Amino acid sequence: MEVSGQTSVVSKCEQKKSMNKRILCLALCGVLFALCFPADAQPQSKIPKIGWLGVRPVASDTGPELFRREFRALGYVEGKNIVFEYRSADDKLDRLTILADELVRLKVDVLLASATPAAVAAKNATRTIPIVFYGGFDPVALGLVDSLARPGGNVTGFTSIAVVLVGKRLELLKETVPKLSRVAVLWDPRNPGSAQQWKESQLPARELGLQLHSIEVSSADKFEGAFKEGD
Repeated sequence: MEVSGQTSVVSKCEQKKSMNKRILCLALCGVLFALCFPADAQPQSKIPKIGWLGVRPVASDTGPELFRREFRALGYVEGKNIVFEYRSADDKLDRLTILADELVRLKVDVLLASATPAAVAAKNATRTIPIVFYGGFDPVALGLVDSLARPGGNVTGFTSIAVVLVGKRLELLKETVPKLSRVAVLWDPRNPGSAQQWKESQLPARELGLQLHSIEVSSADKFEGAFKEGD
């Protein structure tokens, strides 16, 4: 049983890595579409510049390296026929606005946003530079696009269904622990996607007879205190 469990965990980890890679590759397609020309057709006087806006520190985020790898496979070599400008908020969301404005001033050809807060900051910074986001939440509710069918504007990308699954997660918890009555929910009020998940959890919680205990966590150093609060 123990070996089976370990195999299952490894399998799930590999599936998650594979899914993340597929999402990044799809986002790469969005970036290339925004650039509108292939690697072997680059005018020598015009090297495309991609601005990458992230929330987590670059050193701990695998996204930039995966993008560089996929670009290289398509013939784009950093510093030769493509330029990357990386900006990270280092988990300080209030810095995203400044960083987005900085990338716009650098006149990047396309903005790549690795999370919902970064996408919102990018959209607020420009209405003309193409923006591709990945790993975000409901883009319609957050005002990133007009609709899924007709996004409009200068923003496109890939979203998760985490908000849709909020009720199902609570339902599974209740099924697993029938006597469950209170659930501690860790969420970041500064993150629009996280705030949306918290909001959408209210109705299914009431329907399941669960009382939600809100624990706001706005930075990594607050997790330890949050877990103690939830005990």
